Amino acid sequence: MTTMLKKLLIVTLVASLPALASAADPAPATGAKPAAAAETPQKSPTAATTESKPSDDATARKTTRIGFVDMPRIFNGTVRGKAVEAKLKGMKDKLQARVDAKRKQLDKLRASFEAKLPTIPPEQREAKAKEFQKEFQKKVEEFQKFGKQLEEDLYTTREKETKGLYDATEQAAVAYGKANGFAVIVIKKELLYVGDDIDAQDVTDALIKALDEAARKKL
Repeated sequence: MTTMLKKLLIVTLVASLPALASAADPAPATGAKPAAAAETPQKSPTAATTESKPSDDATARKTTRIGFVDMPRIFNGTVRGKAVEAKLKGMKDKLQARVDAKRKQLDKLRASFEAKLPTIPPEQREAKAKEFQKEFQKKVEEFQKFGKQLEEDLYTTREKETKGLYDATEQAAVAYGKANGFAVIVIKKELLYVGDDIDAQDVTDALIKALDEAARKKL
């Protein structure tokens, strides 16, 4: 009896094992949603890498080229400038020779009267001296006008020749500046300050070369 009861208990225990196993697993809650997949964190839009490029204005400043010209070197170093200098010197020398000749005539005239004065009777000397002084003063004034006219002629010629060379230099500067990307070309003495962002170049030699080539073509 006792053995039979033990067997029945063992069979009952074994039969109940699957039910116990299934009861051990909790049933999923009704309507429970599956766990959402882990959201991939959104990356913030990558800001476009802005390269530190200079602005257009900065670029323009850095590439701005200006030229300057030493005008005394243009006048002294070009074929045309030397020709102008020679012409003016020759003209000045000729005018100076004419002035010197007139002055010598006046000196000679006065010396002649002074040498003659003692031979004039005393009662006539004062009248003769006044007469001579009047005529001599007239000749001195004529001499002064003559000298002034010569100076004006020399000045006019100098201005004309100087302007011609300046105009030719300006034309050469325009052509050279356009061909070589210069923003401006100025006279050197007018260039008082140049910033670090300006490319300033002495273009005197280049313009001397251009002017000499132009002069040779006219020969």
